[in-house]
Amino acid sequence: MILVGQYDSPYTRRVAISLRVLGIPYEHDTRSVFGDFDSMRKTNPLGRIPSLVLDDGEVLIDSAAILDWIDETVRPERALLPRQGRARREALRRIALANGAVDKIGGGRNYELLIRPSQYRWPEWIARCTTQGLGALAALEALSWPADAAIDQAQITTGCMVAYVKLTAAELMPPGRYPALDALSARLDARPEFQATSVTVCAVPRG
Repeated sequence: MILVGQYDSPYTRRVAISLRVLGIPYEHDTRSVFGDFDSMRKTNPLGRIPSLVLDDGEVLIDSAAILDWIDETVRPERALLPRQGRARREALRRIALANGAVDKIGGGRNYELLIRPSQYRWPEWIARCTTQGLGALAALEALSWPADAAIDQAQITTGCMVAYVKLTAAELMPPGRYPALDALSARLDARPEFQATSVTVCAVPRG
């Protein structure tokens, strides 16, 4: 299998970490949606990441669809998302909050600040996206993240989100403001799957 996308995308990274946690081997195609846009569209018509090219040539697009396939592929007891009931709903809620934080802080706020030329920026939109992202962070901070819990998709996705926000908008997560998320992130960052996919630079064109 080939995982397409760079690890500075928290969506690509959560797929990579999930594959590694479950011991599923893959090759890594590091094309960029910015630097290799035309090439990327040949893999995914949307020109987005991640994509997962299966051994038979089928291409899965969107991290949620890829993670669903991964959970279908492994035994039910190894799946990273509960199959049903309250546990599944709670995990999906946490995942939605984490992905929402990435969407609003990354796709909304950061792109407006980093990509759009300064004379065309929309301050009210930046403020709105920031408020939405901070709301997600506060909601996740208020939840319990037991240190002895088995790793699952909610933790993986949230850990990738925290790392992304600290990398691209560190002023929104200063040390000590979110102690529960900081503790979760520290535990996850010590794992080999997170270390193998860590990044220190986010490749975004500047407007």
